Amino acid sequence: MAASAPSSQREIRRHNLSRVLYAVAERGPSSRAAVAARLGLTRTAVSTLVDELLRGGLLTEQGPTPPDGGPGRPGTALALTDSGPCGLGAEIGVDHLAVCAVDLRGRVRVREDVESEGRSSEPGVVLDRLRGLVDTVAAQARGHGLSPAALTVAVPGLISRGTSSVVRAPNLGWRDIDIAPALARAGASSRPASGSWAASSSQAGTGRQPGTGTRPGPGQGPEQEAGSSPLPLIVDNEANLAALAELWLDSGRVPRDFVHVSAEVGIGAAIVLDGELLRGTRGFAGEIGHVPVRPDGPPCACGGKGCLEQYAGEWALLRAAGVPVEGTRDATLAALRERAAAGDERALRALREAGTALGLALAGTVNLLDPGALVLGGVLARFAPWLLPSLERELAERTAAPGAPPDLVVSDLGADGPLLGAAHAAVRVVLDDPLSYRTEAAPGGSPPVRGSAPARGGAGI
Repeated sequence: MAASAPSSQREIRRHNLSRVLYAVAERGPSSRAAVAARLGLTRTAVSTLVDELLRGGLLTEQGPTPPDGGPGRPGTALALTDSGPCGLGAEIGVDHLAVCAVDLRGRVRVREDVESEGRSSEPGVVLDRLRGLVDTVAAQARGHGLSPAALTVAVPGLISRGTSSVVRAPNLGWRDIDIAPALARAGASSRPASGSWAASSSQAGTGRQPGTGTRPGPGQGPEQEAGSSPLPLIVDNEANLAALAELWLDSGRVPRDFVHVSAEVGIGAAIVLDGELLRGTRGFAGEIGHVPVRPDGPPCACGGKGCLEQYAGEWALLRAAGVPVEGTRDATLAALRERAAAGDERALRALREAGTALGLALAGTVNLLDPGALVLGGVLARFAPWLLPSLERELAERTAAPGAPPDLVVSDLGADGPLLGAAHAAVRVVLDDPLSYRTEAAPGGSPPVRGSAPARGGAGI
């Protein structure tokens, strides 16, 4: 939720509109009276805010609320709309691209996945394909009555804090690539006309229909009709977005202090303390895949030797298990799983050694941070039955604090964590700042870059 102290009437209004949206998002359909009690606001104030959100197309009324035994008539249930604004999430993988659209209720309404040779392709080629996929999903979302409000891109690399620049993505071979120019118009064809939300908000009580009779603002001539403004853009590390997905969508399984570790070709981690991401000074925190577990080990794409991902990354596992990389990625990983389930000794040894390497790296993390839980996502979740025994053994032997090591939680989101985290981060652009919907982007040019995804926790949407 919006957490900064509001300092003006507009900021107070923005803040309280966000609080109302989150109150409904976190508890489900609620009456005005229930929202007022939850937020500590008067019923009159909440009714005014709700009416504004109804006119803006962010809330909808669903009928009478169930009786609660109290006096008076039952209220009208308020819910987040399942039409109107949606968030677009995109993921750039080493061997795939994925894009999805999530509505305000948190439902995935559209999804597209394609194979992509990210490592052997120029960044411009990959980003052009991604833009095309975003446009496809945006068009499909529009067909469902949705309107993309923001785009978040998950990248397997270091993102300069507060920017859209990929400083380094070793497994893609990228260095100093700014994503924003290539995605300047992605999804923009479905963006609503700038100013319609501001009109519906400011015209309360004037008798005018929302969004009608509004003069264009500065620079908004006829050539900048609906759909001409680029979407707000967030670019973040895939591990960070996967951790945020766990925080927002896990329904209470993870505490507010945890370390999320996920693997594909590389391995990344995200650190969540008191419900917020720990990003580091430059935004590079969590690069656990490049923690050396054997200093004299094989060279890594980062320039080091013996890094964790050389033992527990996806390609490392397949190589050690003797599984040829043939066909699709899913088929190859399924072949490794089948071998492990059948008791193939080489596959079991590869997974056992990967678990040991993970335990070595995570023991240091536990001793440094004392998290409440360790969450395994991505490929690690898929192979948890064979990774956990050696991982747990290393943690038990190397954790300095008395008592049991932190809980090990296997993610239910698996490989979908980064993509879902990206889409929900885009949805929260609207929930955090309802007034920005339809008014944030300036016509033409590059998309307004919001930098990293919102780091705060809270219930899922």
